[in-house]
Amino acid sequence: MNLDEGQRKQVTVWISEGLKLAEIQKRMDSELGLRLTYMDVRFLVDDLKLTPKDPDPPKPMQTAPPAEMLKASAPIPPTAPAPTTQVGNVLVVVDQIARPGAMVSGKVTFSDGNKADWQLDQTGQLGLVTQQPGYRPSAGDVQQFQTALESELSKLGF
Repeated sequence: MNLDEGQRKQVTVWISEGLKLAEIQKRMDSELGLRLTYMDVRFLVDDLKLTPKDPDPPKPMQTAPPAEMLKASAPIPPTAPAPTTQVGNVLVVVDQIARPGAMVSGKVTFSDGNKADWQLDQTGQLGLVTQQPGYRPSAGDVQQFQTALESELSKLGF
């Protein structure tokens, strides 16, 4: 297709503005009165030695991931450092990938060395499963656990 100089300049401007070929095809019809197929527009752009711009890559997300992304059943990769917080003699570790059915989960080591798994479900209820059957942490340990857990969860945006 033969275009006059003004039409060629207009196509060049549209390409420099970042329009896609389909958008150029529509504009050629509406603004220049030229009905071309998509393939014709593609050949035209090639004949004019123009290169359409690639879209800008998406910017990386800088906020905490949604709770849906935390749900998975895969174990934590050994190379990923787990977030930890220690209050007093109680150490809280947050799993990188939450257990199924939990918004967030992890492990706790109490001052006497006993360990437990914990999880926070979608209703906000905290569950604690001790490794030693019948074990009950002291009131002070429970308070330190809750403080450390609150600190860690606030870092994660919960």
